[in-house]
Amino acid sequence: MATVVFCPVTFNLAETTRMIEVARALDDSHRAVFMGYEHDFVQLIADAGFEYRACEPAWSAAERKQALDFDQGRALRSPFTRDLVSARVDVERRIIRETDAAAVVIGSNITSLISARAEGVPLFYPVPFALTGPQVAQTRRMHFVQGRGWLARTADRVATTAFRWVYTRAPVAPRAFASVAEANGVPPLRTVASMLEADENLLTVMPWELDGYDLPDGYRRVGPIFARLDAPMPPIVDDLAAASEPLVYLGLGSSADRRLALAAAAQLGTLPVNVVAPIGHYLEPGDEVPPNVHVTGLLPAHLLGGLVDAAVLHGGQGTVQTACATGIPFVGLGLQPEQVWNVEVCVGRGNALRVPPKHVGRPEFIDAVRRVLTDPGIREAATGVQEVFAGQDGPSAAARLIEARISS
Repeated sequence: MATVVFCPVTFNLAETTRMIEVARALDDSHRAVFMGYEHDFVQLIADAGFEYRACEPAWSAAERKQALDFDQGRALRSPFTRDLVSARVDVERRIIRETDAAAVVIGSNITSLISARAEGVPLFYPVPFALTGPQVAQTRRMHFVQGRGWLARTADRVATTAFRWVYTRAPVAPRAFASVAEANGVPPLRTVASMLEADENLLTVMPWELDGYDLPDGYRRVGPIFARLDAPMPPIVDDLAAASEPLVYLGLGSSADRRLALAAAAQLGTLPVNVVAPIGHYLEPGDEVPPNVHVTGLLPAHLLGGLVDAAVLHGGQGTVQTACATGIPFVGLGLQPEQVWNVEVCVGRGNALRVPPKHVGRPEFIDAVRRVLTDPGIREAATGVQEVFAGQDGPSAAARLIEARISS
């Protein structure tokens, strides 16, 4: 038996559920131990039956917002102070030693890049291809500028070139990652790309997302990994699915905000549809949504196929892959470059449309929702993507690679 330590960012829903799916796929002879700093989605780990170790120091609400703004390119400052990074590395190294871990599996918990390497333990990262080093280095257009015309393409290439330099070459990583890494005897993290690369990077994508790319050593495709929550479907979803009006799913994950949640709900309220919206974690007391928008807690979204006619999604890989696997056409917003890429991949397959989040209050958003509800070509494409997804098992592929490494 070997112990595998999982360290997701536990206020990120997609990361937490991705780690749970991989842990479930491990052979029963292995022990999975989870650790994390924040508490938002820890209950999902407990519900799945895994051991969890709550760690400190955790971020305050302000620090978490700062981290999210930094991740999404809205801010240059980060909450990664030297004291915090050093303290977390110490905690993680201690857990690795206490559990005699044979491997560490992470989401975007950057301090694990230091702690696992300092302990000489192989580090695995199930990760979307978008914003990895090879994807940024080889991509001509990151879709920062929307549009298909010559001017938009040219502007996007210029923006992509600038982004590529900053991402892969500029020493813009918070200084704490260099100094703490050196103090722990491992190579410093100086670029953004270096903060997102493990020993084994397990790409949670479909084959067509890698067309035209060359993967360096340490990168392998495993396939989609998305949440399969162990929770019953609320009766209201079945009731709404049985109504005469189309049913739209509004899924904004854990990286949106109250403003966007309210704006999207308000716009969907103008359509002759019903909406099921697990956005309660964004709303404050006194917030009101239209009567056709039904706010719920987290849903087992992998069971929405056949119940929901279309979706509006923030663009996180988990929500996008769930829509693909269930044959649901969607409008994707894309709140940061990785999410934009996820949506654009589906736009290329024909099962989605993209609307920038700043345009949710404009007619193009409603027009896009109408199209994914009624356009037979989009619905046919969604069915075709669903059929291909049915042959994928990303969690098992990831688990087998981890087991092969720890048994060698």
